[in-house]
Amino acid sequence: MSETTKRSTSRRDFLKNSGRIVAASAVAAGIAPNLYAAGGDTIKVALVGCGGRGTGAAANALSVKNGRTKLVAMADVFQRRLDNSYKNRSKLSSEKVDVPKSRQFIGFEAYKQAMSCLGKGDVVILATPPAFRWVHFTEAIKRGLNVFMEKPVTVDGPTTKRMIDLAKQATQKNLKCGVGLMVRHCRGRQELKDRIDSGEIGEILLMRGYRMGGRASACKRKPDNISDVLYQIQKFHSFLWASGGMYNDYYIHQIDELSWMKGAWPVEAHALGGRHYRDDYVDQNLDTYDVEYTYPDGARLFYQGRNISGCKGGFSSYVHGTRGSGIVSKSGHAPGRVATFKGQKPDDANVIWRYPQPEKSPYQLEWDDLIDAIRNDKPYNEVERGAITSMVSSMGRMAAHTGQVITFDQMLNCPHEFAPNANKLTNDGPAPVPANADGTYPVPQPGKLKDREY
Repeated sequence: MSETTKRSTSRRDFLKNSGRIVAASAVAAGIAPNLYAAGGDTIKVALVGCGGRGTGAAANALSVKNGRTKLVAMADVFQRRLDNSYKNRSKLSSEKVDVPKSRQFIGFEAYKQAMSCLGKGDVVILATPPAFRWVHFTEAIKRGLNVFMEKPVTVDGPTTKRMIDLAKQATQKNLKCGVGLMVRHCRGRQELKDRIDSGEIGEILLMRGYRMGGRASACKRKPDNISDVLYQIQKFHSFLWASGGMYNDYYIHQIDELSWMKGAWPVEAHALGGRHYRDDYVDQNLDTYDVEYTYPDGARLFYQGRNISGCKGGFSSYVHGTRGSGIVSKSGHAPGRVATFKGQKPDDANVIWRYPQPEKSPYQLEWDDLIDAIRNDKPYNEVERGAITSMVSSMGRMAAHTGQVITFDQMLNCPHEFAPNANKLTNDGPAPVPANADGTYPVPQPGKLKDREY
């Protein structure tokens, strides 16, 4: 790790320096050769992490209309996961998918083998559990590859700093890097953001976000036919080291989209949460989260999440300004069905504007934008913003898990790294979180553990 990464970093320094990466990108873009003319050479794609989201990202990569793309390599630690992903993609023509057995790789080192099948101007998809994001991103930068990585991109303070440092290295190499916070690419949300910035609903004072669903991100005791480390990777949403838990994976999108609408990052989080009737589930998540984020001007974001079956569901985001209000998400990520309203009641009688339907999928738009940046050599690096968003998510999670008010600076500089040896894991090696004697795992203890989450 570089001295820059090790150095204590403040929120003020973070925001002050954030523009420098963009400026560096612009300089690099001015002197770098244009790798792809429009409609030119095929961009090869390698998929690292063949689960549902990785497979979906690969489908979007192969569906771009602004030039040819081809999947040429795949990697995962689980053979069955790779096989299922390949089966879904192999239905496409050989012009789109050419991944023979010799370019299907299994194991903890498989990412290196998959990346070795690519060249300058190609793209690697990083869709493994986020604990490995810094490991794989380091290798991609070393090889000079463009990157699309799924969110979250960090799970704690140390990995956030590491990813910020890596983002700067990628910019210096003029690499194009996308992050799977696809809502930022939604054209409806982009217009909503412009309308908010123009003052259509006044100054934002309050934001609300909700994601309520059934039991998810839960796991039971490990069976005997799998090692602990592989079990934890298989059930990565259940373990904080692997994914940041349910909180980071599920709630990051709405925390990101609302902070985007506000035009600021929160300075602190105060939260509560609880584990209710658990049956025989032993994961590290809480079942309910209720978080209050405070922004620099005193505005608040209230976020509520629940994963308990049989309860009322919901998935929506709202902004409230001094002159009106807006819908950021109506019933999921897509379609957004964004709108603005007079006053604070989001109903037909008060509507100012609605984005027309149907909407283009933001999952596809984020790939269209990335490939456009690669072919036309535009500055494009979303990793720093993705790392900050991931860290802000972790800030709310840590506030709930410790029962303390957690500030932006505290989260960024928290020394507890969940999986410092993520680059050295093996199939049969020790897992980052050892199981207790009864097969359960360490869980948050708010008020008891105040400076770490477990």
